[in-house]
Amino acid sequence: MKGLWGNRDFRLLWTGETTSMLGSMVATTALPLVAVVTLQASTFQVALLTAVAWLPWLLIGLPAGAWVDRLAKRPVMQVCNIVSMAVFGSVPLAAAFGVLTMPYLLAAALLGGIAKVFFTLAYRAYLPALVAEGQLLEANAKLHGSESATQVAGPGLAGLLAQIFGPVSGILADAVSFGVSVLCVRAIRARETVVSAERTPLRTQIAEGLRFVAGDRYLRSMMAFAAVSNLALSGYSSIQIVFLARTLGAGPGLVGLVLALAALGGVLGAAVAGRLSTRFGAARAFLLCEIFAAPMMLLGPLSSPGWGLGLFVLAVFGVCAGVVASNVLTTTFRQQYCPPELFGRITSSASLVSYGTIPLAGVLGGVLGEAIGVRGTLWVASAVLIIALPLLAPYRKLRDFPVRGAGRPLRPQPLPT
Repeated sequence: MKGLWGNRDFRLLWTGETTSMLGSMVATTALPLVAVVTLQASTFQVALLTAVAWLPWLLIGLPAGAWVDRLAKRPVMQVCNIVSMAVFGSVPLAAAFGVLTMPYLLAAALLGGIAKVFFTLAYRAYLPALVAEGQLLEANAKLHGSESATQVAGPGLAGLLAQIFGPVSGILADAVSFGVSVLCVRAIRARETVVSAERTPLRTQIAEGLRFVAGDRYLRSMMAFAAVSNLALSGYSSIQIVFLARTLGAGPGLVGLVLALAALGGVLGAAVAGRLSTRFGAARAFLLCEIFAAPMMLLGPLSSPGWGLGLFVLAVFGVCAGVVASNVLTTTFRQQYCPPELFGRITSSASLVSYGTIPLAGVLGGVLGEAIGVRGTLWVASAVLIIALPLLAPYRKLRDFPVRGAGRPLRPQPLPT
């Protein structure tokens, strides 16, 4: 085996993360299906599931980044996987004993979201310890590619499980997937060097991350764009199952199939990210991906029952392709650009703003869905994503992303004239 597939530790990380992501994608469809089908939840309650799952980024994101910078990343990832396994494993037990309620489901989503905050920060900081810097783009492409593949398989599997065993079975599958990830991460041998910061007050460390992001025009503009685009994308996705199931009359199996076909766009995006970077330059490829994704969302609210579902598939396919390719490029950029000893704090500082809009999107999606209708809410979300594009102006004249030298950012590479 050659390249990254010859790296045992990367294979273990990839296997564990891909398995847990498959379970999470099943649960992403299963949780709202349980709410809609089993608990007869309202549109607002279904959208609230998205809100509470992302709320921890607002509540604990900043201190979590500082804590992760102080700790070895692998044990943090292990604890997060174990907590997630226990939390989501309790949901089917509650259903079996007849005590599953909407508040219980919301509490599970919240606790799972807390574990996800710590895991995400540790996972992104740990990857550069497993692979060489020149392999980071390939590593991120492989990880994002497999994540996108799980977005294809996950909804379909969730729909199939719901048809055969009931919607709650998908949440059980998620708990099992976290168990597999526990075993894989435990077997990884690589250890990263942790810079001791025990004598530095936590608030001082948090401030360092905030200052770095606020003082860097490239990270700052990317954060602002991510905040607005996540508001649009999450508001859209928080009610898409309600739109498919109630507005378009699709059953659980068809909902899963539609979302699986649409998610194939993410697989394509991950596959072409490296080629786009080589052909156009990483920064310019990033802009092209976002400019492509935004107008594709407009096809979603045009869809109708029957063959009209094809428009919804095309909409989400295009959005997934552009967003996933963009994520591969920007994740690699941050890992190569940000000082390693500040990475957790920089990531959490940016995520406080960019992910912090996701809970708001879930609430707004539910409120607007009941006020102006689900289709009207999809139109609003599509317009917001297009409006966000000018926030990327600092990258307009770049061919490649800025690079780091001696632990500090260097001047970016401009477009040739």
